[in-house]
Amino acid sequence: MGKTVLGVFKSRDKAEEACKEIRQRGFRDSEINLVAKGDSGKGDTGKGMFNQGATTGATVGGAAGLLASAGALAIPGIGPIVAAGPIAATLSGAVSGGVAGGLVDWGIPEERGKYYEGKLKEGNVLAVIKTSDDKASEAEDILKKNGAMDVESHVTD
Repeated sequence: MGKTVLGVFKSRDKAEEACKEIRQRGFRDSEINLVAKGDSGKGDTGKGMFNQGATTGATVGGAAGLLASAGALAIPGIGPIVAAGPIAATLSGAVSGGVAGGLVDWGIPEERGKYYEGKLKEGNVLAVIKTSDDKASEAEDILKKNGAMDVESHVTD
């Protein structure tokens, strides 16, 4: 079993910093995910994994170098979002259920998934770390240290 750790950031820069630190601590790219509203400008400096090339699904590189790719999705009720990491495939398969439906597949209760979906609608950035039980508390600590709000973890299969 593992855990899915979630945290909400007000800016993309802070979310990227947290994910960079998580990666530096030995987490694999396949464990690290970010989701943001495609039209959100909060804290967006045009750098990192959510730069303008990433919103069209281009390969991400540059200074962040955290994840292999980011993709743009249209989610009913939210609009365009950008997802980086393995969660992009989950969300594209759960378009009819929105972000909340995709999070349910990752062990997040539907009520909490709807809460986080609401945070995305407000223009925040969601970090989702899907990892082993023994690494979840470290991921939580890193997210909090970097300014994440509403940090919590849920058991996954």
